[in-house]
Amino acid sequence: MRLALIRQRYTPFGGAERFIESALAALIERNVAVTLYTREWPETELKLMEPIVIDPFHIGRLWRDFGFAHAACRAVARGNADLVQSHERLSCCDIFRAGDGVHAVWLEEKNRGAGALARVLTAASPYHRYVCLMERRMFAQRSLSAVICNSQMVRDEISARFHVPDDKLHVIYNAVDTTAYSPTLRAHRDAVRAAHGIAADAVVFLLVGSGYDRKGVATALEALAQAPQARLLVVGRDKAPEVYAAMARTLNVADRVTFAGPQVDATPYFGAADAFVLPTRYDPLPNAALEAMACGLPVVTSTKSGAAEIVTEHDAGFVCESRDAAALAAHLRALDDAGLRARQGANARNAVLPLTPEAMTLALVLLYRDLLEARVKRRLAARAPRSGAGAGATAAEPDAPPVDLSGAPTGIPHADGRVVETPDAAEIPSSPGVDAPAGPAPADGAGRGRDGAA
Repeated sequence: MRLALIRQRYTPFGGAERFIESALAALIERNVAVTLYTREWPETELKLMEPIVIDPFHIGRLWRDFGFAHAACRAVARGNADLVQSHERLSCCDIFRAGDGVHAVWLEEKNRGAGALARVLTAASPYHRYVCLMERRMFAQRSLSAVICNSQMVRDEISARFHVPDDKLHVIYNAVDTTAYSPTLRAHRDAVRAAHGIAADAVVFLLVGSGYDRKGVATALEALAQAPQARLLVVGRDKAPEVYAAMARTLNVADRVTFAGPQVDATPYFGAADAFVLPTRYDPLPNAALEAMACGLPVVTSTKSGAAEIVTEHDAGFVCESRDAAALAAHLRALDDAGLRARQGANARNAVLPLTPEAMTLALVLLYRDLLEARVKRRLAARAPRSGAGAGATAAEPDAPPVDLSGAPTGIPHADGRVVETPDAAEIPSSPGVDAPAGPAPADGAGRGRDGAA
């Protein structure tokens, strides 16, 4: 089987990129040939393939997104993929992974509490209007066979807003490496705290995320002012970190907050924390929250975070409105109780243990198999009236090599708690009339690798 993935910006820190890297090696091992169409390809540990780089000239983000979508669809049309999975909103995909959620919902959350001028500028923005238009067009397409939602929250938003049939909406949670992220990271506790001047007995709440406005750092600072026992440690990038440093001084909490900035490896910081806080305005499923849970940290997050449904179901922390600093402060004060932290932290780790890369990969492979089987049946049914039993009958199409599911888990955890049993092996048929590929399809006559060379 040949799978085309479309992701405009590929950065090692992104959630979608970690989703791809978690699945890609296992997909290739299971006879799924993957080609990635992207605008840029930085150095990464993933060296299993050379992507096809598509980088049309642009000025501004509207031209950037429109130009890439157009060029990517042209390149994919020249290729020979059986299925096209996009992480961008465009018109040529069979599968859309809604890793960024619903843009229209994000704009609504962004406008809550904003001034009149800010709301007018958002509504008039050509870029936001374009993204919302593409979102509506994509979900209305009959050719869209499946939408991968990374939380039940996103699934419900797409269903309610765009009336996508339920059988096209598939919840597959992001995977988390519970070996790399585990309570053993507490070995870093003393070193990280000493490096940032944090007392050994302080109750530290960790916030990991880039884009402080969207991640709710301001609300966290306001809550910190109402929770005198708490200490806040912020890891991540922002365009204007000095604004939040000034806010901390204004709220008289500057001595209890540490802005550590972006970290290539943030894992030691999870070991230094006692709990995790993320009052995000809108986050379909923050990987950092899942990683914190795997480390045995209770999580305090917002109702507009996809992690909230896991936290609530498993009593693994607390949930409140994203801008409710008073409620957030009450949760921070509650977690001053070491016994409560230990109980909810254990629940948190147990909640994410089933979310293995193997389980996620298996769920994806079975989804691809079902989509291709349905496609083959539709094409054969369409040919049936024209195909007689005589000499003019069409020869049977060969199937693609079987997808190897050996060593994979025997069941897939679903969002509703069910575990669906799966066969030992599954065969994914190729699309009728498509020849096996000799290699990745070139884009505009050339595919460039990591160093940009043709």
